[in-house]
Amino acid sequence: MAAIKGGRMPLLEHLRELRKRIVRSSLAVLMLSVVGWFLYNPIIDSLAKPVCDLKSALRSGANHCGTLYINGVLGPLNLHITVALISGIILSAPIWIYQLWAFVAPALHRKERRYSLLFMIVATPFFAAGAYLGYYILPTAVHVLLGFTPSSLTNLVRFDDYLNFVLRLILIFGIAFELPVFLLGLNFAGVISGTSILKPWRLAVFGIAIFTAAFTPTADPFTMCLLAVPMVFFYFAAAGIAVLHDKRKESKNSS
Repeated sequence: MAAIKGGRMPLLEHLRELRKRIVRSSLAVLMLSVVGWFLYNPIIDSLAKPVCDLKSALRSGANHCGTLYINGVLGPLNLHITVALISGIILSAPIWIYQLWAFVAPALHRKERRYSLLFMIVATPFFAAGAYLGYYILPTAVHVLLGFTPSSLTNLVRFDDYLNFVLRLILIFGIAFELPVFLLGLNFAGVISGTSILKPWRLAVFGIAIFTAAFTPTADPFTMCLLAVPMVFFYFAAAGIAVLHDKRKESKNSS
């Protein structure tokens, strides 16, 4: 991060730093989107399975997959590009999450810089765990939502709309699981204390409830609870570890 004078960074330096982080994140997304471009068909098969098994449909001789469809002449190309970009965003998550951390965190002392590497190492499996949980509950979420369709009607689902739903579900779960990593990262960097994290716990729990209600793409309580409960647990776990870290640091400095 750019050097800080008197503990503060000039506005122009902030903008330059932000531009640098955005450019690096964008390049990572574009480079890894190439992987999604070539893995297009396997990705489509996996994402469509909660609604319709594409492979079974092809084996049965059907030229379509249940209620999923692509609209327009440019629909297939747009879908291919969208899948590639989504794959790039998810695969490059360790990189753009670290770029976000490097911009948010203040300039660290030489002794504290090791926490940046530790942050990246820990953030990656947490994001992967959240994204996997979002994908794991996808069939249940789709089943619940399509269950509201009247028996006399057929629900035709545009695949690009369905893909947007899947993306939101996976990314929201992945990003939500980064909460303890950011809290502990800021605590270890000396930005916030464990007491400051734990003291407003009622407000934090309320904020988590609002977050899950606002950003979870499904309206069913089951999915929202599956996101809110781990977030609350991670919040208290991060606060507890931060408090212990502060006490250890104080006792070390006093001795």
